[in-house]
Amino acid sequence: MQAEKPGVASTYNPYMTPLYWTQASEELAANDPLMAELVARYRGASLVSRGDPFSTLARSIVGQQISVKAADSVWARFVARVGEVTPSQVGLVGEEGLAGCGLSQRKIEYVNDLARHFLSGKMNPALWVDLDDEAVIAELVGVRGIGRWTAEMFLIFNLMRPDVFPLDDIGLQRAVFERYFDGEKQPRRVLLAHGERWRPWRSVATWYLWRSLDPLPVAY
Repeated sequence: MQAEKPGVASTYNPYMTPLYWTQASEELAANDPLMAELVARYRGASLVSRGDPFSTLARSIVGQQISVKAADSVWARFVARVGEVTPSQVGLVGEEGLAGCGLSQRKIEYVNDLARHFLSGKMNPALWVDLDDEAVIAELVGVRGIGRWTAEMFLIFNLMRPDVFPLDDIGLQRAVFERYFDGEKQPRRVLLAHGERWRPWRSVATWYLWRSLDPLPVAY
């Protein structure tokens, strides 16, 4: 477990700006001139959580390896088929009931495995607030179809953890390389070391770097 600190147990509030956002943005801007430009450009906008853990994870699975536009379309068809996106409803519809809604067979299996984890109690979001980031990631990757990247997106967009640095995210890599290395790709170790300057607010820095590529905020 980790001790309570800004952005973890004391600040989780779905659908609202994280309580740490202003402090994090100010500190990032004060210590990094290039980040300061982004903070000024996107002042008034922030990370927002959808709130519901199951639907957030299901939507992440649906959107894997396809464009945002395609993911939105498939998600709409999935919701139309399931109705309320809950573990019980997905379990009720089952794998056969999801055929033809735009999901691959593998993703259908993944979403149903996720529902089973929730229904059996193997996955209990109420306990995550007391776990550190790596402990939550370890629990999430036990579900078929959820890898580290999906788990990190969940930490950022649902639990709104303040210091997640998703090294495997292509958008983050591209933004760092363009903004800090004149577009030159760098080894993973260089990217990791570069991110140390943004602790303990690497989630916030990542969000601003994503904005540098696309001004429309991403939500999961």
